[in-house]
Amino acid sequence: MPPAHGPGPDPAPEPVSRWVTGEEDGALWLKATAVAVNAAGILILGASGSGKSSLALALMAHGATLVSDDAVRLRPLPGGALLERPDTSPDLIEARGVGLLQGGPVTRSVALAIAVDLDRPETARLPPRRVLGIGDRTYPLILGGQAPFLAASLVIMARHGRAAP
Repeated sequence: MPPAHGPGPDPAPEPVSRWVTGEEDGALWLKATAVAVNAAGILILGASGSGKSSLALALMAHGATLVSDDAVRLRPLPGGALLERPDTSPDLIEARGVGLLQGGPVTRSVALAIAVDLDRPETARLPPRRVLGIGDRTYPLILGGQAPFLAASLVIMARHGRAAP
């Protein structure tokens, strides 16, 4: 994947602790959903009912594979954070109003590339760079609440990167 952002210092990172529900064996437990676009992990964060599973389904319709729905282990490593499927997670994804769907082929783990916060909408047409802080590393953070075309935009960003704002 091309660089996530251009030159210059990163803005102040948002701490991942906001979404952490627990810790175990050096991994952080998140109430989140994750998918993989090729080798790029997209971490979808937000409150219950914010659309995490719906966004994951839309990304899967664009070729992403499911890592995990509704619970993700995030393992900070020296080379970057890894999104992991919990051993007890079923290969299912919730489609609100439809039911539980088979997730198809799943990815057990993938390197984090992009984080999406569905609790907050983006108000700027061309937003400033935002980052999520995990340990001493940062990752692009997209405010995605109520964003049209978000799935398609994230697939393109995961495959080709984002120009520096």
